[in-house]
Amino acid sequence: MSKIPLTNEQLKQQAPALFTEEPHSDVSEKYHFIPTINVVDEIKANNWYPVSVSEASVRDEDKNGYQQHLVRFRHFDDLLHPQDNAVELLLFNSHDRTKSFSISAGIYRFVCSNGLVVADSVFESYKIKHLGERDNDVANAVANITAIKPKLMQKIHTLETIELSHLEQESFARSSLPLRFDKHLKVNYKDVLTPHRDEDNKNDLYTVLNVIQENLLRGNISGVNNITGRRFTSKEIKSISKDVEVNQGLWDIAERIASIKEPEMALAA
Repeated sequence: MSKIPLTNEQLKQQAPALFTEEPHSDVSEKYHFIPTINVVDEIKANNWYPVSVSEASVRDEDKNGYQQHLVRFRHFDDLLHPQDNAVELLLFNSHDRTKSFSISAGIYRFVCSNGLVVADSVFESYKIKHLGERDNDVANAVANITAIKPKLMQKIHTLETIELSHLEQESFARSSLPLRFDKHLKVNYKDVLTPHRDEDNKNDLYTVLNVIQENLLRGNISGVNNITGRRFTSKEIKSISKDVEVNQGLWDIAERIASIKEPEMALAA
């Protein structure tokens, strides 16, 4: 994750699919194609700048350059005055119809370089269909995310004020395992509660959420396959879709815990 905006040249080096100028041959003639870089430029014009980019790996080389990709943006104000957490704008797309154009909200935590994706139950994703029209989808989506920034930062504050007992942390951990591991893969839920830095030796809901997220995404969790009896060690999640699925699931669990622990605070957020 860059601390300064990425240039178009850097974007092209890291994710050439952003610059593809036509859709994959498999899509129909009705498919409304928009080069991703055009939307990136539109978002930059609205005061958000790209700080990270990734694209999915492909098994079929014919799909190379058309695969799913993700660009993360940070607001000019947050680049100018960095805080412990920053609201980010996430742009998803593909040129082979595996992923439609959409803009979502995320949270970036600087202490551990973690990027949470906010659950749809908290923030609705916006689909992108048009550019340069009167009712511009991009401008509307960016405006809505900009408007919700204070609310998301308040949610973080709420989660930071909620203390979890050891039993509650363990319940969170157990609830998180199905997001990453199938039923036949047995792991010790306590392993996902292991912090990797002194700053994370805290019991508040937001810190616990980030500790679990880091362990699930970065892997190195040992377990046993109950079908084969073999031991395994989880690997880092590199799939864009799986990363988002785990992130949104964890945020949703945290929201439910907040509503149980502090109903009035959760409703007010």
